Amino acid sequence: MKIYYHSRFKKSYQKLSPEIKRKAEAKEELFQQNIFNQKLDTHKLHGKLKNFWSFSIDQKYRVLFERTDKDIIFLDIGDHDIYQ
Repeated sequence: MKIYYHSRFKKSYQKLSPEIKRKAEAKEELFQQNIFNQKLDTHKLHGKLKNFWSFSIDQKYRVLFERTDKDIIFLDIGDHDIYQ
């Protein structure tokens, strides 16, 4: 599995505080080991985002991603506003 970063993800990531960036990097390491690690709360989304998945950075921040047969695309990172 290879992770790709959408330009929207890169732009949103740059706006995060250093503390949230550190948390995100730690969670990405867990994600690379097991995308369904309990600490990530990985889940499939519903409604208009039914083709996408999300995992938690902390209680406020999430990563929105898409799964393909072989790869993962990180689409966005932020609070629940990323779902809109």
